[in-house]
Order: sequence, then C-alpha cells, then structure tokens
Amino acid sequence: MQAISVQQPWAFGIARSSKAIANQALPTAYRGPLLIHASMRVDLKACDHPLIRSAGWDPRDPLATIGAVIAVARLDDVCSRALIEGPCDCGPWSQPGAHHWRLTGIRPLPRPIVALGRPELWEPTQTLLTKVESMLTPTQHPS
Repeated sequence: MQAISVQQPWAFGIARSSKAIANQALPTAYRGPLLIHASMRVDLKACDHPLIRSAGWDPRDPLATIGAVIAVARLDDVCSRALIEGPCDCGPWSQPGAHHWRLTGIRPLPRPIVALGRPELWEPTQTLLTKVESMLTPTQHPS
C-alpha cells in the first residue's frame, strides 16, 4: 500500500464527497490501495471554492484536520491528457496542467490517524497500516 498527502480542503473533498480525482504534478505507475493523508498545508483560497462548499466543507469536521490519514481509496488510473492534448473528461474536480489520479472505492476513516506525510507518493509504516486496518475491520462480538 502507498499513501499520498493532499492539501486541505481538497483531502476533505476526497474523503467526504465525490472528489475522485487527486491532481498531482507527477504521474505514477503505481496502481492499488492508497491512503489519503491530509497534509500540514491548507489551500485557504480553496475553502470558498464552489466544489468544496458543495462537498460540505466544515473546518470542525474531524476529517478537515491536517497532518493525518483521513481516508483509504484505490488508485485505478492516471490521466495525463490535460498536459499533452488539452482538456480531458476527468470531471469538474480535475485541474488543467495536472496529472489526474483517478480514485475509486473511497472510504473515509471513522477518525483521523495522525501521521507525517511527504510531498510525493510514500510508503506508510507498518504501525500506520495496522491502525488503518483496525479501523476498517468490523469488530466481531462473541456469541
């Protein structure tokens, strides 16, 4: 599993809404499970963006935190057409001049897990993965 750090409120948009695109400066050959980490940086101008408002942006929401893993997704594809050919069909969340990492199966975590992120794709520690898995695994009660 890999992880990616995304600025707030864009990370919130992924976790709480239909933002199935992570706009990135670089492409990647990686495909598979991906932790969504809310970086320590906040794009303050984006807090009033219509798409962020429609996602229900609320700075009091636990998933609006910074410096924590807030969701799990699957990276299925990367579209680079916007850099080569011009506009693509990746939807309203895609930004011109970026590689569009297409996410599926997005699941917000019940609560954020504090972690240090990195600007590029990064490998989470086993401790972090164990915490994420324990949150996503249903608890079985004895009969």
